Amino acid sequence: MSLSRAPLALLLAATACSGQAQESNAAAPVAGATTDTPVTATAPDNAAPPVTSLPDDAPDATVKNVPATTGRANTTETAPPFAMQTLGQFEDPFAIAVLPDGAALITEKAGKIKLRKADGSISEITGAPKVVFDNQGGLLDIALAPDFAKSRLVYISYSEPRPGGSSLALARGLYTGTALTNLQVLWRAGSDGVGGQFGANILFAPDGQSLYLSSGERQRFTPAQDPDQAIGKILHLTLDGKAAPGNPMAAAGGVRAQIWSSGHRNPYGLVFDDAARMWEVEMGPKGGDELNLILPGKNYGWPIVSNGDNYSGKPIPDHPSRPDLEAPKLWWNPSISPGGMIRYSGAMFPEFRGNLLIGALGGESLIRVSIAGDSAKVENQYKIGERVRDVAQGPDGAIWLLEDSGKLVRLAKK
Repeated sequence: MSLSRAPLALLLAATACSGQAQESNAAAPVAGATTDTPVTATAPDNAAPPVTSLPDDAPDATVKNVPATTGRANTTETAPPFAMQTLGQFEDPFAIAVLPDGAALITEKAGKIKLRKADGSISEITGAPKVVFDNQGGLLDIALAPDFAKSRLVYISYSEPRPGGSSLALARGLYTGTALTNLQVLWRAGSDGVGGQFGANILFAPDGQSLYLSSGERQRFTPAQDPDQAIGKILHLTLDGKAAPGNPMAAAGGVRAQIWSSGHRNPYGLVFDDAARMWEVEMGPKGGDELNLILPGKNYGWPIVSNGDNYSGKPIPDHPSRPDLEAPKLWWNPSISPGGMIRYSGAMFPEFRGNLLIGALGGESLIRVSIAGDSAKVENQYKIGERVRDVAQGPDGAIWLLEDSGKLVRLAKK
């Protein structure tokens, strides 16, 4: 959830949409990790010279604009029908993973993992890796392995310090209750250098035998269309971080063999619905945030098309301009800056079952979306009044929100 030599006006506009301040090209601070954290920094197979500067705008349009006329999801906010309770306070939190016993693991971008126990006490879990903590970078997503009850394995994504800047990395460690031990880096994006927009969401396949990882395009635009770069993509990997068998370009090897879908800007929330269809929320540029139905091998268009524009005001053709590229099922302009997303399955709000719940950063709201086959509809946009970074479901069916203010908030029936 998110460095630029761009002009100040561009910088400020980018901050508004991404929901975070932009990173600078200067060397970023490294945070987290104790000296005994067993993490190596070998180069990935797709190593290339580090990227040292960022473009201002998407490439010039090559097609005539055909305006988008359907799918716009902006709606009137309503008062939240919840009783709201603060469960804890954290520093620059990014993601939450609820444990079977009702406790929760929360990542803080500076490089810490916190444990919020069911009794309300909060402690630090040691063993987190070193991270590049600079605005959109840091310690990012956290997810329990499908067999966590037996294996006690936890997966994390983060911006890893690299000789030429940073890279998105995926690691796995053993959770002891007080520490992550035997931490192992499973995968690196490569394409090291500057840029925010890491994506970084982890989603396990319904059968628990593989995982999906969203990888943002690092504010570099064109790599989202480059099949030899892992940024601007959704990757499908084994639980050990290798290319999953059966991927659309599995036979090609290298980065191509890892790619599930391409043409993404800053993909955040990933979920499966009741029919095992994958849905993704993605931050667009100035407007053009998207809810996508993710299909294997499909190209979602960034930066060729978008229902938003460059922060400079330079237009980008709308999705209908290239019907060969996948269009979003819903889109928001003005932007809501989507954060985390869940598919609700709890008992406390039976009327929400099967719905998507999307946190909104710039929108400071919780958005409820119903799904019918391959179509989606916004049902409500509940005004929270804080930037909602991540969403989780508590053991009793309550909805937990992680806010940029640092609060962990529980939403229950009034």
